[in-house]
Amino acid sequence: IDRIGPCAAKISLEKIEDLREERRKIILERAKEILKEWVLEASPSAEEIVKEVSEVMKASEVTLIGPERLPAGPEVLDGGSIIIVEGRADIINLLKCGIKNAVGIEGTKIPQTIIDLCKNKEVTAFLDGDRGGDLILKELMQVADIDYVAKAPPGKEVEELTPKEIMKCLREKVPAHQVRAGQGQALKLALPKEIVETAKELKGTLEAVFFDENGKMLAKISVGELAEKIKDIDGAHYLVFDGIITQRVLDLAEGKGIKVVVGDRLSEVAKTPVNVKLMTISEIS
Repeated sequence: IDRIGPCAAKISLEKIEDLREERRKIILERAKEILKEWVLEASPSAEEIVKEVSEVMKASEVTLIGPERLPAGPEVLDGGSIIIVEGRADIINLLKCGIKNAVGIEGTKIPQTIIDLCKNKEVTAFLDGDRGGDLILKELMQVADIDYVAKAPPGKEVEELTPKEIMKCLREKVPAHQVRAGQGQALKLALPKEIVETAKELKGTLEAVFFDENGKMLAKISVGELAEKIKDIDGAHYLVFDGIITQRVLDLAEGKGIKVVVGDRLSEVAKTPVNVKLMTISEIS
């Protein structure tokens, strides 16, 4: 080439560069920077990796039992003891501690599978330290044979406890009969004096007495008329009667807004209303 347009020109080749190689170097340097930042800030530690893998493995150990398909640890059916908790998350947390005999209720209604398991095994109820846990414990003790009770610290749930806290709670479990006695004493102290005195006098009379919230007597009928006449009694807060507390009586009492039912003895009931307190005459007299 000796001319470019009207001008004379002379061209000489001094150097050949591959611009693609320069771009590769820029990309490589940036990749090194990104990798360094990831290693320092985002890369999981060996402990975190082990923890994540462990959680996946523990979750895979949760089985489903009974027609209700309740979540349970792998040793619930075969072992001689079980721990009743509220749900699946609690079971997974216990599995991390090596506890494989936990079963979840999954709700406030006690499943029949739980009731059946309690008949032949040593049972510990391990529940949250809140009002929900108290309500579940109350119903559980009405329908199932519980041996021990353990509670999470106040305001805490079993699923959020550390392994150390879990083992401490289980070591400090108390016999169920002590819990029942404590509940009974608390209710006895809360009952109006008139109701406690009437309960003592009713023994052997086959009579039922209704009281309002302040302990004022509203009506007295025979136990045989209870199912028929309870629907006509309004404003009752307490029902005290010389008879057996059955599921039918509980359902009728709940329907009328009665909060406390005191009877001569308690039969096996399928479901105890959570807003109705139950006691026997012997427990308050």
